[in-house]
Amino acid sequence: MNEMTDGAINVANETVNQMQSFFHVNEIINYVKEPEHIVKFATGVIAILIFWLVYRLIRMFIKKGAAKRLEPNTVKTLTKIVSYIFYILIVMYILGLFGINLGAIWGAMGIAGVAVGFAAQTTVSNLISGIFIVTEKTMKIGDFIEVDGVAGTVDKVSLLSIRIRTPNNQLIRIPSSAIINTKLMNYSSFDYRRYVFDVSVDYSTDLDKALEVLKSVPEKCSLVIKDKADYAPKALLTDCRDSGIGMNLIVWCEKSNFFDLKNEVCMNVVKSFQENGINIPYNRVDVSVLTDKTVPSLSFKA
Repeated sequence: MNEMTDGAINVANETVNQMQSFFHVNEIINYVKEPEHIVKFATGVIAILIFWLVYRLIRMFIKKGAAKRLEPNTVKTLTKIVSYIFYILIVMYILGLFGINLGAIWGAMGIAGVAVGFAAQTTVSNLISGIFIVTEKTMKIGDFIEVDGVAGTVDKVSLLSIRIRTPNNQLIRIPSSAIINTKLMNYSSFDYRRYVFDVSVDYSTDLDKALEVLKSVPEKCSLVIKDKADYAPKALLTDCRDSGIGMNLIVWCEKSNFFDLKNEVCMNVVKSFQENGINIPYNRVDVSVLTDKTVPSLSFKA
């Protein structure tokens, strides 16, 4: 590691000496006066203009063409990457045009890159994971997601991390590598969401009547989807429990109405059961106290 560091320092010193010797004012004036250098300078200016035009065309294509198929955040990221590549190419071209040893620079960058790579493994991992997240389009700003038990609305998606806002209005930053290495649930990917309302009825209840009452509840809920065959409401018996018989009401709604739907369904189920005399049981404990004085007492003899 010390040899790599010494090599990087030597290469950097060589590059700095070249640039210092080149950028003396007298040498620049003598350099520009020579005809062949004037031609080279003019060629460089034309080349830079061509690079700039190509760069503008690529940016225009990304903003107008790719924007129709990609998310806004992905377009912004691609635009930044193209900009960075353009600036690096221009700097390298100008340095090469004026005789700077690019091999020394690339060598220094390579050695420095190895050293930085050891020190920033987590950052590199997040960066690569962020590229996968952006290209896979698993989420976008405004989606409601859950990652490793943490749920919230996506506020920002970057290469290193994403930021979400929880229902409690807390800001949480999640590294990109954590999203790649765990399960991501996106509740906003599709237009409709399903809600399963679980309820119990007493063992003495007429089950046919209970099912009919439960099936009638969606008609009283304005947010429930009722006109689509694939999202039709369903009521069914599920299991036998300690205190009653389990039943489920399965309904669908538009994703923006999910939380309002939960209130609406619960309220109408309880009201419908009460109106039809259907009892919703609850867990209870019966305690019996023995008061019989004739119970013999125990005694022990040594």
